[in-house]
Parts: sequence; C-alpha cells; structure tokens
Amino acid sequence: MKYISKAIVGLLFLVVFSSDVFAHFKLNLNVRIIHVEHRGDGLNIYMRLPMPYLVADLLGEMNDEGLPLPAPYTSNAIENDILVHYVDTNALNGPLFEMKKIVQKSLKLTTDGKGSNLEVEKVYFYKNGTQSDFSTLDEAKLSFMVQNDLNSFREKVYVGDTTVDVLFKYRSSADIDEYSLSSTLNPKLPDQDETANIILDYSPSGVQVFRERGLLLTPLTITTSLLDAMSTFVKEGVKHILDGNDHILFVVCLVLGSLSLSRLLWRVTGFTFGHSITLSLGFFGFVPSGAWFIPAVETGIALSIIYIAVMALLPDFTSSYKREKSEVGVVVVTAFIGMLHGLGFSFLLHNILNVSSPNIWQSLLAFNVGVEVGQLFIVLCTLALLYIVAKIGSKTEKATRYILAIGSILIALVWTFQRASIFI
Repeated sequence: MKYISKAIVGLLFLVVFSSDVFAHFKLNLNVRIIHVEHRGDGLNIYMRLPMPYLVADLLGEMNDEGLPLPAPYTSNAIENDILVHYVDTNALNGPLFEMKKIVQKSLKLTTDGKGSNLEVEKVYFYKNGTQSDFSTLDEAKLSFMVQNDLNSFREKVYVGDTTVDVLFKYRSSADIDEYSLSSTLNPKLPDQDETANIILDYSPSGVQVFRERGLLLTPLTITTSLLDAMSTFVKEGVKHILDGNDHILFVVCLVLGSLSLSRLLWRVTGFTFGHSITLSLGFFGFVPSGAWFIPAVETGIALSIIYIAVMALLPDFTSSYKREKSEVGVVVVTAFIGMLHGLGFSFLLHNILNVSSPNIWQSLLAFNVGVEVGQLFIVLCTLALLYIVAKIGSKTEKATRYILAIGSILIALVWTFQRASIFI
C-alpha cells in the first residue's frame, strides 16, 4: 500500500510540473498544408509552410563580428542582445537556384517503393498576413497564377514572419492510387514535433484529407480510401486527449466518482454529448473572439476538475437516497463541463483545418471518435488500477481514491491560479 501511494503521488506531481499553463490553445501552432492534384501527366503538389522550416538549421560558423554566417536568403542582426534573422529581399529577387535545392529536401514522394525527386516549379514568399487563402485546391492553384509580389519585403521582415508556397511537379503517365510523402527537413525548432500537417489528395475517385503530426520524417501513406484518411484524424483525437493532462485528470476523477458501471456510462455519455456540441460550434466560429475568452475557458476546465474530484469524494459522506437524487444533476453538470472541454478540442482543430476545406464533417467526426477512444483508454486504465488495489483490500482501494481525488484537486487549484492570473 505504501509503495502504491508513493507511486500515485509521484505521478500526480509529475503531471502538474510537466504541464503547460494553457494546455489546449496552442495558437502559434505551425501548419504545413499540402494539396496533391492528380493529372494526366502525373501530380501537381502545392505546399505551404513556414520559412524557418527551410533555413533554421543552415546557419554558418561565427564571423569576426560574433554573428553566425546567415542562412541562405536571410541576414542576421543583434537586437536587444538577441540574435534575430531577417529575410534577404535582394536574394529573393534572384533566380532562387539555392532555395529550390533546399525546398527539394522538404518533400519526398515514394511510389511502388521507389523514391522520386520532385521538380520544383515555383517558390513564392509572403509576409504573414499578405498571403492568399490556401484551404482548397482552387485557392492553392490561384496563388501561383500571378507573379509573387515582394513589395511587403521592402521593409525588414523576420524569417519567422514569413510563409513559403511551393509548386512541385511529379511526372508520370501511370495512374497513382497510392504513394507516400515524407520530408528530410529537421530545422531543430521548438515544438517542431507538434507541426500540423494536412494533406489533401484530389484523385479521380474523390477528395481525401489526411492529418499527421510532426516533421514527416516517417513516410505517410496516402491512398484513395476514406477510412485511411479518417483514421489519421482518429489517431490525432486520441493523441490530443492523451497529451492533455487536465483531460486525463478529469476523466480519472469521473471514474472515481462513479461507483457503478451504469453511473459511469451516464456520466461519460453526458460529457461526450457536451463536448461534441461545442467541438462543432467552436470550430465553425460560433464562440466569442475576445482576448478574455481563451483564458476563461482554460480556467473553467481547471475548475471542472476540482468539481468532479469533489463529487468523487462525496459518496462517502452522503446517504444512498441523496446520492441517487443528486446523480441526475451530476450528469447534467458533466454535460456542461463536456461543452467546456469541447471548446479546447475545437480551437486545436480550427488551427489545422479551415471551414472551407473538403470533407470537413468527416474529419470532425473522425477527430471526435479519436477523442472518445482516448477517453475509453483512460477509463479502462483507471478501472484496472482500482481493481488491482481493491484486490489488496478495501482500505487500500479507498485510500487510493482519496489520494487520486485530493491530488487532482490540488493540481487543478494550481492550474486555476495560473490560468486566472491573466485577469489580474
């Protein structure tokens, strides 16, 4: 019992000290969008990505001024004792031979087990905020039908504030029903493993949307199968809930307070119903847009953990009649809490998908299924833990529930103060 308690307490403190204050709304999430158009002569591939992905690892040795030699198409400077990188406008006006070589490393296509070098037809640069929409194939094609306007680079523009659009060509007379995409870029940027890759494949049989997280160092297989495409969003939904420590604590406490399977099913159903509603509403923008909204939702999520953890402790202090009478209220409140958590899911999706993207409802549904699979995994793990400690003895089982619930309350209190501090 002593060792189990120490392990649980250690796990809880690991959760609180390894968590982001704002767990869901990573609004600086880097997104790489790839549209693949099937044509009679092969594939046209339209890609948009942040410029740092192409040049961040290409800095040279230190020069006499104490600055590293700049990466291609950039210049360096020291501002407020910090090394900063600007886009070299003069270089952008040149033939871009070196940039095309760099860009070729950003995407590799494999068909029938054979890797192919993609031809780089065009490379365009935009100061963030000046680029056109890139959510559909028509928008992607339109962006390359005009000359690249570099007027926004007349003033100094940071590399980090620059977006790059690339048009690749893969020549083939054969029909391509399956291929893999990967990248050899490793810019060593913070949070690069969280890069959101969206691949939209436009084949004669229809449009499929694929989702993959990271740098694409491992090839992602693209097919014409709707199930294959949706499975990538299911996987993302699972990852999202398992990466969210506050979601994990909430579901754990949900299990702790459900002393029967029927109660657990009702509570999980209420939570699912709630977050399914706001996941869709939040994604389509039917929520406030004020600066206060994101911190308010994050604070509310932390408070929801405290509420459900307290509910997990109450059965030991109330009569069975009161427990039955209050259970309906708990399910209703759980549904409202689910709506709160659903907003967290929706803001992540809103940053990796656009409302006008193809197959949007299939992607939303698949992501939501992934969230449910992730929740089910947490539920099963928690039930397994409680089953093991119950075998040791009822006192051990009760002590474990108390440790988990009270530990969750303490952690959520820390999160509440951290997240609410922005209002002070």
